[in-house]
Amino acid sequence: MIQLFHLHKKYGPQVALDDINLRIHKGEFVFVTGPSGAGKSTLLRLVFGAEKPTGGYILINSINLNRIKRSKLDLLRRKIGFVFQDFKLLPKKTVLENVSIALEVSGGNGKFIRKKSHQSLRLVGLAEKEKAFPLSLSGGEQQRVAIARAIVKDPLILLADEPTGNLDQDLTKEIMKLFRNIHQRGTTVVVATHSRDVLEDTGDRTIVLNQGKISENTPWQD
Repeated sequence: MIQLFHLHKKYGPQVALDDINLRIHKGEFVFVTGPSGAGKSTLLRLVFGAEKPTGGYILINSINLNRIKRSKLDLLRRKIGFVFQDFKLLPKKTVLENVSIALEVSGGNGKFIRKKSHQSLRLVGLAEKEKAFPLSLSGGEQQRVAIARAIVKDPLILLADEPTGNLDQDLTKEIMKLFRNIHQRGTTVVVATHSRDVLEDTGDRTIVLNQGKISENTPWQD
């Protein structure tokens, strides 16, 4: 589903990723870990199509992101959900409106958007908070809104960049349980994290980055 071939990314003289070769299969749950500055966030942004590589290429469902037209890239990204560490919620819009935005940009009709947004909020346990504003919510609730926004489009792939970085241990477990539930629905999930709490006792595939290179990559098991 996700294939990276000799992927390089530089920001000026700084090397963020150096010759990354990687395959993530449909339906996998994968952790990407490593120290701060290892290239985890850069890797996810490249897979999402938010940035272009300096060298190499990325295939998503056999589609080359380097060659795809902008209009088709936008269509492809609708099938990729992205969860940010800092939530990126709009403070002056309600919880329901924050989730709905992901569908409104796709041009769906109002009735369909409301139905899907309600469903997404129920899935993350926030149906009763839909009229609230983000700043009235706890950190864990805000992250659940961000997850609801990411999954409202029924993505084939869900990317999460340090999704528990601002949360305590109990909330971290809560958020990871949500990701497990989403994964069980058939979504391919890739979580970038340096949290030991998240990685402890996990049997999932783990890819370790260090200074832009893959230093460890546990094998995929069907």
